[in-house]
Amino acid sequence: MRAIGAPFHPHVMIQLTTPFTEEKIRALKVGDAVEITGIFFTGRDAVHKYLHEGGALPPGVNLRDGILYHCGPVVVKDGAGEWKVTAAGPTTSIREEPYQWQIIRDFGIRGVVGKGGMESRTLEACREHGCVYLHAVGGAAQVLAECIKRVRNVYLMEKFGAPEAIWELEVERFPAVVTMDSHGNSLHEQVLADSRRALASRL
Repeated sequence: MRAIGAPFHPHVMIQLTTPFTEEKIRALKVGDAVEITGIFFTGRDAVHKYLHEGGALPPGVNLRDGILYHCGPVVVKDGAGEWKVTAAGPTTSIREEPYQWQIIRDFGIRGVVGKGGMESRTLEACREHGCVYLHAVGGAAQVLAECIKRVRNVYLMEKFGAPEAIWELEVERFPAVVTMDSHGNSLHEQVLADSRRALASRL
């Protein structure tokens, strides 16, 4: 990553905690490694399309100054009847590119967590409204689930089913890397541009 000019210091973990204010988010830069403590709301394809088309958030869901996690967690009930997350890996984010910019704008989201990155419209919304894209580690669903300390609630379960529902999760020291910041910088775009240059030099 350093070869393409992106600062990346994995041994320096920035603690990002509730409240997720615009000031805190604007201070983050591409390459920053963070540990997040606070509340995540999950949202995948069904939720993004629903909100994009004018659907209302259920009472109790407030995304303003919050973090939206592209995730369909595996959730079971324990012996006491409480929900427990057993796997919580990130979903590929590019599927939400048609909708994400509008949801950042309309609902005041400060962070989007997923994998694989997003494109220019989301990047512009991050710059304009003070949001970041955070890349979570794919293939570590069970490890990431250990960072989820409690399921606070679930919404739209009957409408969309468990994987597509909105889960309200209490997380502690959830690791991620800022790959799109609120200043118009995208590590994904840098990698693509470098790859194209490298390919062109060999043709």
